[in-house]
Amino acid sequence: MKALTFYIVDVFAVGKYTGNQLAVFTDASGIGESDMQRIAKEINYSETTFMTSLDIKNGGYDVRIFSPNKELPFAGHPTLGTAYIIQQFIIQKPVDTVKINLQVGQIPVSWRGIENTGEVLWMRQNLPTFHKKLAATDLLPVLSLNQEEIDPRFPIQEVSTGIPFIIVPLKTQASLKRISINREKYFELVEKTQAKEILVFCPETYAAENDLSVRVFAECLGIPEDPATGSANGCLAGYLAEYSYFGEKFVDIRVEQGYEIGRPSLLLLKAEKNGDAIEVSVGGKVVMVAKGEFV
Repeated sequence: MKALTFYIVDVFAVGKYTGNQLAVFTDASGIGESDMQRIAKEINYSETTFMTSLDIKNGGYDVRIFSPNKELPFAGHPTLGTAYIIQQFIIQKPVDTVKINLQVGQIPVSWRGIENTGEVLWMRQNLPTFHKKLAATDLLPVLSLNQEEIDPRFPIQEVSTGIPFIIVPLKTQASLKRISINREKYFELVEKTQAKEILVFCPETYAAENDLSVRVFAECLGIPEDPATGSANGCLAGYLAEYSYFGEKFVDIRVEQGYEIGRPSLLLLKAEKNGDAIEVSVGGKVVMVAKGEFV
């Protein structure tokens, strides 16, 4: 196998060594799928991406995403982080948009400055779809929580913008903090659901300026807990708009994630429901960390 250049970035970061780590391989045209999976396992981040061609196709760049255990059709922080590397090291000049060609389709990533947050990358996700609703009793043994800790005003439901997640609303941050995943119950649950990953959220936060606190669990992907999950939070944004969580069908909020595992992250969510469709965008910062070579 030829030497492979890779870059490491922190995505949805609040500073260097925060957010979600990502390794991006920029010239993987000669690598087979099995080698991509082995490399992703070796790096062992939540995801690793591989640009399979430097040629532009349909206005975008072909990219494959791998968790330590399997290939994914879509994931949020790999999409933003790969777009950042393309802009910085492939295009090498300011651009408004970079388009990433994934298995779920083409995802555009744009650059916008936001007051008090600096330059932010935004991705527009696919329209959310709403699937099976679950009973609290399905999730309580998985999360090691009690019935009274679930917010009964809103459903526990599978939602997808490319990858489905089970969305679970809690009342308090104390409950969010004390979640302990029962792996046996988790795998029993996901054998019966379309969604294999779980997002749990509450309206109490570590930072006063944030609106929600989130945790995401994805044991089936080899990720016990993810520090920042763009795909899951896109599902959450659609869910919040669908059920008027903040009293309206429009969402423009700050979400924190990763504090419980020492990787504080910030995700910006926008969603608006028009008729039956909900447009969803997820934004955050990307911080360059390292460049290296696999030999």
